[in-house]
Amino acid sequence: MATIIEMPKLSDTMSVGTVVKWHKQIGDAVSNGDVLAEIETDKATMELENFDDGILLKIFVGEGVEVSIGSALAAVGEQGEEVEDLPSPVQSPEQTEQDHGQPEMALEEDVEEPTQSQEIEPQPTLSVAEKEATRDEIGQEEDGSADRIFASPLAKKIARERHIELRDVSGSGPSGRITKKDVLAHSQVVPLADPKLTAVGPAEVQSKGLLMDQTLPVTKMRSIIAHRLLESKSTIPHFYLQKEIDSLPLRLSREAINARLAQRSPSDKKPLKITLNDIVLKACAEAIKWAPELNTSWEKDQIRCHGNVHLSFGVAVEDGLVTPVIRNAESLDLATLSLEAKSLIEKAKNKKLTPDEMTGSTFTVTNLGMFGIDFFSGIINPPNAAILSVGASVKKPVLDSSGNLQAGERMILGLSCDHRLVDGAAGAKFLKLLGEILERPASLLV
Repeated sequence: MATIIEMPKLSDTMSVGTVVKWHKQIGDAVSNGDVLAEIETDKATMELENFDDGILLKIFVGEGVEVSIGSALAAVGEQGEEVEDLPSPVQSPEQTEQDHGQPEMALEEDVEEPTQSQEIEPQPTLSVAEKEATRDEIGQEEDGSADRIFASPLAKKIARERHIELRDVSGSGPSGRITKKDVLAHSQVVPLADPKLTAVGPAEVQSKGLLMDQTLPVTKMRSIIAHRLLESKSTIPHFYLQKEIDSLPLRLSREAINARLAQRSPSDKKPLKITLNDIVLKACAEAIKWAPELNTSWEKDQIRCHGNVHLSFGVAVEDGLVTPVIRNAESLDLATLSLEAKSLIEKAKNKKLTPDEMTGSTFTVTNLGMFGIDFFSGIINPPNAAILSVGASVKKPVLDSSGNLQAGERMILGLSCDHRLVDGAAGAKFLKLLGEILERPASLLV
């Protein structure tokens, strides 16, 4: 009997998921551990893993379609096994509302039944003008007054919006049928044919750089990020502190640590390299042990004090930001913490973070120093009480203890606090202690 693969719950707050891409097609042999598809959740884009050996018999949900948890996505079974059609996938309330509010549908004569190898695409909603334009295209194809072009409705709609000639696009679908993916790929290779630019030369077109007139759909990740940041700023009373520290000892300590690690590393292995962010994370975990007010959460009628430091840190990924969590950071040595951070970053880049690895943080660190940003104030990541922002280490003239001018290096730390949980004095105490640790990294040894 065929196994029905359903939309899994990939995060604690997930209620719907979007199929971003199918890695397997109908008829492909699949094994336990194979990645079937990429699913976009409210936190990240994650891989859908297969657990049964067999043949991918059916795909019920096309790429770009959002469905609720538990909806059937695909069926895996034995070769030649029959699988009954299932009810239409359950859409999110927002999507259903949009569909009811826009009764105009794609033209029936423009919709083809997908074959097993054919890409399944969501059908676009066309305006009356677009319908007429599509009918004109179809009429020309049937009359033979123009070369017949096989293209999906969505591909035609995107081509019209981007002023792309379909006859210039190579189709990858059955019988050379042009799909959405073909049109998008073509638009990345060939500059858009904007009618306003047809009279100008190549130099003017090139001067636009990466600018492009287009409308992009809001992804689930970006939508959730927007919702949570708005909620954080509108419900949490933020206040901000900042402190400039001497970052020269921090850099010198890092260089000495990495030199020692390289000496100890076997010749056939790549040595572990400690980053400045690793040291900042370790210093935060140590400072929070003596400033427990920063390790709390607001829970309506009570304040939760956490007995362990679960550090989350920002990792930039395609179309968003994820914050993996280092558990019990206060008990980890620097090398172990660094290895854990690198493992989580690698998983984030490869979309392999699990829900448990992205939830349960008690404090967050965000670092834009590698982009040359001197200072910024982060938005608190609920239910954390605070977030630390780390700027770049900048060389500048400073005064030594004798009042003489000399070359130095400075870094600005920013602290955003929830005033319901952290008073100004408590925030200042933490930032002072953190600065002392980073200016004297040797203190991490005791």
